[in-house]
Amino acid sequence: MNSCIAILATHGVEECELVQPRQALEANGFRTLVVAPEKGTIQSMKGDVHPASTIEVGATIGEAADMEFAGILLPGGTTNPDALRINEAAIAFLRGFVAQGKPIASICHGAWTLIEAGGVKGRTLTSWPSLQTDLLNAGANWVDREVVVDADLVTSRNPDDLPAFCEALVAQYRDKSA
Repeated sequence: MNSCIAILATHGVEECELVQPRQALEANGFRTLVVAPEKGTIQSMKGDVHPASTIEVGATIGEAADMEFAGILLPGGTTNPDALRINEAAIAFLRGFVAQGKPIASICHGAWTLIEAGGVKGRTLTSWPSLQTDLLNAGANWVDREVVVDADLVTSRNPDDLPAFCEALVAQYRDKSA
């Protein structure tokens, strides 16, 4: 099985929610590829107001649509998933993972994008607390826990949960690629 994990992100992504899971995956032998709507770099943030590093885009969504991935990571921040959830190409790309039952990992506000892609109905997951109503309205069972694993879906609430989230997503991808 392909051991490359797509990281779907755009401008406004929470830096630590992309960088730390990416480092954890790569430290465990997985390749990662940042997939974004446009070529070049995306501006990451610390919180919603402090610009952090720029992150190199590995492939546009159009380019990545023809590639094979083992799974996908949806980091948060508020503006990143908010922009992705209204991007038709991003939603179509994510729907492919949902339809194929491939592993999906989402932290914080990343679940907004997953709602749009039809990936939460009947699932138990967690997120940033303000998404609770959105997730319940989309048919999910929302719980307040640092990490939740529901079959091929791993979710977490916020940057404070990154150690548990990284451990769970590495285990998920390791199990699926074995």
